[in-house]
Amino acid sequence: MAETTSTTRSTRSTSTKRRAAGKKAASTRARSTAKSSAKRTTTSAKTTATASSKVAANRFEAAALQAERGLLIGVGAALVARDNVVDSVKPYTSRTTAERELKKLQKKATTDVTKNVKKFERRGTTARNRLEREVKRTRTRVERQIRQASNVAKRDANKVQTSVSSAAVDVRNGNVQRAATKLQSAATTVAQDAAKQVTSLV
Repeated sequence: MAETTSTTRSTRSTSTKRRAAGKKAASTRARSTAKSSAKRTTTSAKTTATASSKVAANRFEAAALQAERGLLIGVGAALVARDNVVDSVKPYTSRTTAERELKKLQKKATTDVTKNVKKFERRGTTARNRLEREVKRTRTRVERQIRQASNVAKRDANKVQTSVSSAAVDVRNGNVQRAATKLQSAATTVAQDAAKQVTSLV
């Protein structure tokens, strides 16, 4: 019986120790989880704060660069204008350089006028030649059309004269109907040729 009591006490003691060890481990795990969660939260907050400060710094830097750019453009434009004025006035600061510059400008003006006159002359010559060619083409075309119309008119006149002579012979022979048909045919041919000529002229 003393052994049983001793075994029971030993079992209870072991069981108690195990429970205590389990609680301690659970407590340690909970602390560890809480620490890592706090660490993550802190890191996340630091990252957010850093990103926010970088964005703010970038915006400020961009605004500053834009303002600086506007200022530099104005200063640069003023300096370029000053340089242009200085370069324009520089040749006229002494009598010798002023005379030299004036001679240069006179020579350039004379050269430019000569170039322009030659250019205008070439342009005028080109226009005249083109007009002459066009007039020549038109004259040739009109002469050809007149020749053709004249030839057709002569041919039609010969046809009519032949038809009239033939019709006169038919009338003398008593064949009036045949004479009328010949004259009508000749008149139709002349009318058709005249219509063709008018169409070709238009």
